[in-house]
Amino acid sequence: MLSSLFNSIFSTTTTTSAIFALPQFIGALAVALILGLFMAAVYKKQNATSQSFSITLALLPAVVAVVIMMVNGNIGAGVAVAGAFSLVRFRSVPGTAKEISMIFLSMACGLMCGMGYLGYAILFSVILIAAMLVLTAVGFGSNRGSEEKVLRITIPESLNYSEVFDDIFEQYTSSCNMISVKTTNMGSMFKLSYNVILKDSKMEKEFIDALRVKNGNLEIAMARQESLGNEL
Repeated sequence: MLSSLFNSIFSTTTTTSAIFALPQFIGALAVALILGLFMAAVYKKQNATSQSFSITLALLPAVVAVVIMMVNGNIGAGVAVAGAFSLVRFRSVPGTAKEISMIFLSMACGLMCGMGYLGYAILFSVILIAAMLVLTAVGFGSNRGSEEKVLRITIPESLNYSEVFDDIFEQYTSSCNMISVKTTNMGSMFKLSYNVILKDSKMEKEFIDALRVKNGNLEIAMARQESLGNEL
């Protein structure tokens, strides 16, 4: 009985072409839509995302399921659809790694629904969503203590920027990497940019005060990383 839940709802012929009636088609489409809405709702609750991405995530499994049902066993139609999809390009900036993984998850669910394996599609989506929630809750892969920030410091040209702040960085940061140097004010000053991770986020003001002593109280700025939608 349990094993029958994971069989395809579509019957097949000797040519491996799927044969399905209207109720089967509607059933597979409904399951794909429900799974898409489930994944979109969970992702929306856990992450800041746009309405367009949420709608895309909700509809993608159903779209993939219909495509798979229509081209199943038809090589010519499959090649034509693949060629049409290769012409489609996203008209926005690249997504984050988590967004791309959710798109692949939606496509995998749609693929299983399109082949009639509704039980596997439901089981797969539940397990993967649960794994995502657990990994997010335990902070898997995140930097402990503080997030990475961009530090920008203005110094006079008389200072040796390559080592002037080394002692402060060693005291207050667990990671520090210089990303750019440029001159300003007719070459009389340097603007330095770093990616830093503080050992303790509560020490941010103390850290900036220590830098101000070294740079003569010139401009210092700290900001969050501007990479929410552009990096993997």
